Amino acid sequence: MQICDLDDLKIHYREDGDPNGAPVVFANSLGTDLRLWDKVIPLLPQSLRLIRYDKRGHGLSSCPPGPYSMGSLVRDAERFMDALNVRDAVFAGISIGGLIAQGLAVKRLDQIRALVLSNTAAKIGTTEMWNQRIALIRAGGIESIADPTMERWFSKSFRATAELHGWRAMLTRQPVEGYMGCCAAIAGTDLITPTSGLALPTLAIAGSEDGSTPPDLVRETAELIKGSRFHLIRGAGHLPCVEKPEEYARVLGNFLKETGHV
Repeated sequence: MQICDLDDLKIHYREDGDPNGAPVVFANSLGTDLRLWDKVIPLLPQSLRLIRYDKRGHGLSSCPPGPYSMGSLVRDAERFMDALNVRDAVFAGISIGGLIAQGLAVKRLDQIRALVLSNTAAKIGTTEMWNQRIALIRAGGIESIADPTMERWFSKSFRATAELHGWRAMLTRQPVEGYMGCCAAIAGTDLITPTSGLALPTLAIAGSEDGSTPPDLVRETAELIKGSRFHLIRGAGHLPCVEKPEEYARVLGNFLKETGHV
């Protein structure tokens, strides 16, 4: 178990691959921990330095009192990468992790040389929608939103498998304060203007069955960034790295090669 001590925050993380390789940093979606990438990491070139971490309020990282801001989540990633002496990384973020990726790229181009924006957007949902979700969780816990979340996360065929139990359990076992804190951060985030000023290699990935960030929304975000490309993974929902890890790893691996990162 690896813990990065940022004094006021402890970040749980894991490194795979070559510690001296070119870094790729992975940021998870809302309601998941770094195990989200378990199926993809072994399929990527092991010459890379593959780093994944639990954002605040999730997994084994610290859970400060909420609500959180997107600025605080971006600062966490920035400080974490500085602590690990990471520069010129490819930053791959899914869902809220993609919002963190955009914010970090705007702030620290010395840390980020390319982006992977997976199942995300410059603005996700509305403030009212997120406030309603927070109210539901405050009243009934994460369990109260678990089933509709699974429908957004996964395709119908995947939801029929036994593996769904594990992902549902991961969601419901996240700290309630951390989940609601990150909901508040998403509610207050609109990165359309800053993201439209970015010009760096960017791979945008969408799932055809995604009920949280539909393909058109992901594509619109990709079009804000000069140098972006878009890939649709068919038959997958909000977490294609879980449902279609081979295709996900192939597309990501090709992007890393094309950008000279491998």
